Amino acid sequence: MAAANEPPERHGPDGPGGPARPAGPHPADARDVRDGADGAAQRPAVLTVRGLTKRFPGVLALDGVDFTARAGEVHALVGENGAGKSTLIKVLTGVYQPDEGELAYRGERASFATPLAAQQAGISTIYQEVNLIPLMSVARNLLLGREPRRRGGLIDFGRLHRESERMLLDYGVRVDVRRPLAELGVGAQQMVALARAVSAAGRTDVVVMDEPTSSLEPREVETLFGVIGRLRADGVAVVYVSHRLDELYAVCDTVTVLRDGRLVHTGPLAGLDRLRLVSLMLGREMGEVRAEGLTKFTGDHGTGAEPVLRAEGLTRRHELHDVSLEVRPGEVVGLGGLLGSGRTETAKAIAGALPLGAGRITVAGAPVRTGSTPAAIRAGISLLPEDRKSEGIVPGLSVRENIALAALPRMSRYGLVSEARIDAVVEKFVSRLRIKAASPHQKVGELSGGNQQKVLLARWLAMQPKVLLLDEPTRGIDVGAKAEVQKLVDELAEDGLGVLLISSDVEELIEGSDRVVVLRDGAVVGELAGDDVTEDRLMEAIAAAAEPGADPDPAPRGAGAQAAGHG
Repeated sequence: MAAANEPPERHGPDGPGGPARPAGPHPADARDVRDGADGAAQRPAVLTVRGLTKRFPGVLALDGVDFTARAGEVHALVGENGAGKSTLIKVLTGVYQPDEGELAYRGERASFATPLAAQQAGISTIYQEVNLIPLMSVARNLLLGREPRRRGGLIDFGRLHRESERMLLDYGVRVDVRRPLAELGVGAQQMVALARAVSAAGRTDVVVMDEPTSSLEPREVETLFGVIGRLRADGVAVVYVSHRLDELYAVCDTVTVLRDGRLVHTGPLAGLDRLRLVSLMLGREMGEVRAEGLTKFTGDHGTGAEPVLRAEGLTRRHELHDVSLEVRPGEVVGLGGLLGSGRTETAKAIAGALPLGAGRITVAGAPVRTGSTPAAIRAGISLLPEDRKSEGIVPGLSVRENIALAALPRMSRYGLVSEARIDAVVEKFVSRLRIKAASPHQKVGELSGGNQQKVLLARWLAMQPKVLLLDEPTRGIDVGAKAEVQKLVDELAEDGLGVLLISSDVEELIEGSDRVVVLRDGAVVGELAGDDVTEDRLMEAIAAAAEPGADPDPAPRGAGAQAAGHG
């Protein structure tokens, strides 16, 4: 693993010597809007930060980060969850003020007290979540605060509607601009937000796009790439945040990689191998790995029994594309992939917490109604969510109450809860999971993160599940508690429980799984089994590129695609 304090790799304008871009054309791509003729070295810096540091209570979110956005350049900003991408964007756009470091804009030192100040200066932002006013008309959203007016100050609605329609036509959107924004689809709303952001300032020098394609259809993605091409040609600096590797290599010139709040790499993207990019994001030094493709799992792992969980063709618009997997009793199946690959969405869909457009789930051969958490729980599916604080524990309740919460119906008769049965269950799991608390009546919010995680795990084990879905079970807990949770997962599998494990820790995923199903952009791109369950093979699957001529949709559709052929 790369050292936490390793110096960042630098190339091109930020490093000594060498051209900003390697010689030769970019890889062929119908959507490639980059300009290979000029290099970043000839492009003037528009927005620069040096030594940027931002602290929050107990967290160092950014640690001495350098970043430069150049005119006419599309600059990718990437990193896993918690890397510091959002914090950096919020500092650049005036949401946060830096604790240390300098910010320069158009060659002069700058400081934006508010997002409005940044916008007025010429920095526009398109957020992943549409931040417009849903009950207001499309036209009013587009030109809010800049409405054309008649003499006397009244809004000229005829001109407002004409200008709005003209603006949206440039983005391939044909709608009645008098309609409330909420009546449009999410993709159309995102295009409205894009049109507003690009036109919001009288002079736009920088456009920040945070996961702009997350809600777009393939046709809308093509339109967006066209807009990026026009912005680039006009000399606008585009900061592009996305977890989709195909998109990055299609539209971006330069990439900056953040990890744990630190800069670990910045340089031209065209000369950076996909596998190397993934290893930089995850903090794993993988060495030289050739893309030789993956062999789909066809063997018989675990107990050899029939699958206790079978998910087939799970599909949800923009999020999951025909995802299929199986878990056998006594087997730990890992879900591998980068942030945004669909791991959490898959787990939530199986647990009934995410409605599906299509798909089928069975537990021990019996069908389970999708989109229903109660139905999933009754069938024997339990989910330990990624965010234990907002989706798991109830901090104001005691350890005892949190453990018993889900199992109360099982411990009651004629509506009366048996306190003795609750005490017996709580005592059993406090002992088995080695939960450290002053007493079962201590508030769970007062416990350490590791013990909170154990309490949440105890709650679902009290339901006697057949399948346990673990989404980042060791995130945010100390090393000792992490080892205990990992050991417990092994013990549960040995007891015959089927386990689906999600972890961003590559080593944890590899060492703790019998098989690994690899996801990318919401689709299965490979499956590792036996001797293939290695870090090298997992990184290879994540980094594999789509073959020329493949489906142009950045989110590949279809289950079981080979990693080398449809990644």
